[in-house]
Amino acid sequence: MKKITVSAKNISKMYKLHPSNGDRVRELLFSRSRAKSFYALKGVSFDAFEGDSIGFVGLNGSGKSTLANIIGGISQPTGGSIELCGESALISVNSGMNPQMTGLENIEYKGLLMGLTLKEIRARMPEIIAFADLGEFIRQPLKVYSSGMRARLGFAIAVNINPDIMVIDEALAVGDPSFTDKCLDKMNAFRQSNKTLFFVSHNLAQIGTFCNKALWLEYGVAKAFGPVDEVLPMYQRFISSYNKMTPAEKKAYVDHVIENQSHLLIG
Repeated sequence: MKKITVSAKNISKMYKLHPSNGDRVRELLFSRSRAKSFYALKGVSFDAFEGDSIGFVGLNGSGKSTLANIIGGISQPTGGSIELCGESALISVNSGMNPQMTGLENIEYKGLLMGLTLKEIRARMPEIIAFADLGEFIRQPLKVYSSGMRARLGFAIAVNINPDIMVIDEALAVGDPSFTDKCLDKMNAFRQSNKTLFFVSHNLAQIGTFCNKALWLEYGVAKAFGPVDEVLPMYQRFISSYNKMTPAEKKAYVDHVIENQSHLLIG
């Protein structure tokens, strides 16, 4: 029986929306605020098992990247709990790298953040450099990289550090087709080695081909979770009808959904 690698129980993530910077300062000084609470995630629960490849789908602003950051250890939930069995790595265009450092320095920096020693990082350095295929840019600061180059470096670091749980947040959306194919091959090998992968993407064809499960988030709430061949058709039908709405109808729909979500209780 496969073991659970990620167990999320009633996860919420709340942010405060301050009307002004002055109000933010008043809250710090006097614990008084007119800020509104905004829930990027609200009561999300699921279990992921060894060998699972789970796609996150949903409209922009539905909490996909927020959940990816929590699984990847970049942020913590406001409520609920998440348990990970093993090390996780988040691959995102802007995550976990320093724009002032060179590509080589970022390899060491991110490796250290993921718990490797300098000796271990340097032993894997040639494979990382070869996979990223950035040429002389590997010695340039990250701030001169394009978004695609940053994604290449982030992916190369993560897959060669070989975590137990990999979270990919739209990192393949900015790469060229040949690099995307190379990444997908690496992801398939990762999945076949009985590890767990989370895939955030608007490319539904990739999710349908690559993932065995899908989580549909709608403005912070889990709308559906289960086998990809069940969840994805539901989401595609929703997207088809949503895209036929006028801008005013879309706004009214989103406002209605968010208003309903605000009444849900957080455990």
